[in-house]
Amino acid sequence: MQTVTLVLGAGFGILAIMLGAFGAHAFKKIISADKLTSFEVGVRYQMYSALTLLLIGFSCDFTLYSQRLAVYGIAIGTILFSFSIYLLSFSEYWKANLRFLGPITPLGGLLMIIGWASLLVSFL
Repeated sequence: MQTVTLVLGAGFGILAIMLGAFGAHAFKKIISADKLTSFEVGVRYQMYSALTLLLIGFSCDFTLYSQRLAVYGIAIGTILFSFSIYLLSFSEYWKANLRFLGPITPLGGLLMIIGWASLLVSFL
């Protein structure tokens, strides 16, 4: 579990840096400022999750269910939250109706909250 957590953290971090760079340079030319702001929120939360997963990976022994649940909640929540924002940010540019992703974003946020709450429980 430690290796999976560290790989997820590093992978999320790499992808956040890459997407942040594209957002700062290439994407601002093709999507509106409002959509770019949303995109940047997705990148920021993905980086927060990357750093958190790395900290969890280095500091937890995963003997507690709450530690494992923290990883699952934060990782799956980040994928649903950030990636739905990324896709929604490009919906106008692609001329695609991606409204069905709208409810996915708060579900991802809820899973991240569950992950953080699980981490808190593991400390108690």
